[in-house]
Amino acid sequence: MDRQLLTIYLNDHLAGATLGAHVIRRGLKADLGHPIAPFLRELLGEVEEDRRTLIGVMERFGIPRSPVKVAAAWVGERIGRLKLNGRLLGRSPLSRVEELEFLVLGVQGKRRLWLALSRLDPPEAIRKELDGLIARADSQLERLEERWAPAVAEALGAGKWPVS
Repeated sequence: MDRQLLTIYLNDHLAGATLGAHVIRRGLKADLGHPIAPFLRELLGEVEEDRRTLIGVMERFGIPRSPVKVAAAWVGERIGRLKLNGRLLGRSPLSRVEELEFLVLGVQGKRRLWLALSRLDPPEAIRKELDGLIARADSQLERLEERWAPAVAEALGAGKWPVS
């Protein structure tokens, strides 16, 4: 096993988990009165727990955390807020769609992380833990998909193909 590559890989995923939690917090703050809020609150708890689990895995492997990568994720989230969304100052309904799509990509990546670690022939107890984390990622993906379609309909309209 190449420890340097493992260090990079795990720190990249830690940065991604940090970014994902920030995106969820931003969406939750913006959508407090929206029906999606309870889901975001639940997802945030799970993502934070997954992040703590990843930190525990890093500690088991003796992998140091990279404060630079975590800080870069934080900065990246802030920069992501500056993109044009069709509204000069406020939040657009498209913001929710894009946040959900970003979270889907993040959870797919996290699922791949747990899968990759399970391929390192871990002890049985750790394999069972990884299987549970993969199952939770699958559940998160299903629940994100369930919220994505209504968000698209709200932002873009349901069944209305633009006429050219």
